[in-house]
Amino acid sequence: MSAEINDLTQALRDAGLRATQQRMTLLSVLMNSADHPNADELFVRTRAIDDSVSLATVYRTLSALEEAGLIRRLSFENESARYEITPTADHDHLVDIDTGEVIELANEEINHLREELARRMGYEIVSHHTMIRARKSQK
Repeated sequence: MSAEINDLTQALRDAGLRATQQRMTLLSVLMNSADHPNADELFVRTRAIDDSVSLATVYRTLSALEEAGLIRRLSFENESARYEITPTADHDHLVDIDTGEVIELANEEINHLREELARRMGYEIVSHHTMIRARKSQK
């Protein structure tokens, strides 16, 4: 067994989920995605590896993985939900309104400033999701 398979199996078990082949395949596809795929894109990618996977299985698995905290669902206004592995570090997302591309913005300075502002107001951030809609400059 490869290290990745052992890690996926352990992550599922730690989350209280059975490590089925379909769950492991979907999680592996998501871990190896450079983008933030939606359920239909994940279905196509997962089905290319395991043709026993149905769209209903993808939706059920995404729901179970999200509930277990292994993945995060990203909602961008009028688009289908997109998914990412739950990040180890906070980051924001920039959505290119012309192409739909989703870009991760990871910046410790922004994270620190956000926490500091909340603290000054008497709050502790429990979770956050910042989405910035943008268009490339024409310069």
